[in-house]
Amino acid sequence: MTSYEAPPHPAPAALRRDEGRIAVRSHLRHTGALVRRNLLQIRQNPESMTDALLMPVVLTLLFVFVFGGVLGAGGDRTRYLGFLVPGLMVILGMTIAMAVGTGVNDDFRTGLMDRFRTLPIARSSVLIAKVVVETGRMLVAIAVLLAVAALLGFDVAGRWPGLLAATGLTAVFGTSLVWTFMLLGLTLRSAQAVQGLSVVVLTPLQFGSSIFVSPATMPHWLESLTRLNPLTHMADAARGLALGEGPVAGPVTWTVLWSVGLTAVTAPIALAKFARKT
Repeated sequence: MTSYEAPPHPAPAALRRDEGRIAVRSHLRHTGALVRRNLLQIRQNPESMTDALLMPVVLTLLFVFVFGGVLGAGGDRTRYLGFLVPGLMVILGMTIAMAVGTGVNDDFRTGLMDRFRTLPIARSSVLIAKVVVETGRMLVAIAVLLAVAALLGFDVAGRWPGLLAATGLTAVFGTSLVWTFMLLGLTLRSAQAVQGLSVVVLTPLQFGSSIFVSPATMPHWLESLTRLNPLTHMADAARGLALGEGPVAGPVTWTVLWSVGLTAVTAPIALAKFARKT
């Protein structure tokens, strides 16, 4: 009597070769299942939403009440609040995107990605599901920010469609940053390295932009660099859409170009590195 032997699991290389033969509908089903899994993890571990729920409150109160009297025109905190909130929308997108990079790196260190390797799913669905969930967390953080700002006197004067457009554009830009930081998480050796490099790069980009103050207050050489900063384009686009302050077409166009460019460059590389790494 011959004994039954279970067929061996396909090797990772074979799974990667099969990826191209997975139907689009199966891709979507795999991605949806992983999105649900990630959402269940958040439900079981609500502390993972701390940055999305508390960071908007902390940043708004800190900059309005600590720095608003100095940075605001004539010490007018309410006026500075209107200038600040669109910029903070950008900051929140960056903060959540940076956390994704460290999280992906930790997932490899803890062996979570090894378990995904044994599943007969599209490799790309793992990263795409993470992008979907993190974009949702960005929207939650922006909603909390706008609620806190409204309590402090932030008013869009009925420009609700513009505010929704600014929120959507911020999410698109933030999604491109998620791909960028996931690539860092897949490339660098440790979560500490990802976080350290992110802080070194993002700190000058944040403060050398129009997020907190107008570039017109800066030295001429710095103002010229600030005008080229993608964070300046995003902050100016959000102000123009939500508040009707300043030009809209130029900043929106540049923001879309930056978003498409970053995604087009980093997403394919991140997916390729993920397939090889797993």
